Amino acid sequence: MQDVRYVVFHKPGPAWLPGKTLFEQPGVREHVAHYRQWLDEGKLELGGPHTDAGGGGMMVPVAGISEEEVTRFAGEDPAVRSGTLVAEIRPWLIGMGK
Repeated sequence: MQDVRYVVFHKPGPAWLPGKTLFEQPGVREHVAHYRQWLDEGKLELGGPHTDAGGGGMMVPVAGISEEEVTRFAGEDPAVRSGTLVAEIRPWLIGMGK
């Protein structure tokens, strides 16, 4: 059985404030709280920001979360709705793991 996860990639959106750090951006604390819901429900495996100059980050749901559910949840993110972040959902086939 293949393990395909629908990973959410975030990148700065049109409302991103240049020269501000990630946590100075409007709505980012609410973004973290939004995904913490999934963590608390056992639906999020990993998540966090990229540390290079490109910014953004990613969220990796646990196995079994549908593309539709991931897409809906990512669209409800306050930082995505405000335009601070843009979300892209991509399928990821896990080829190696413990």
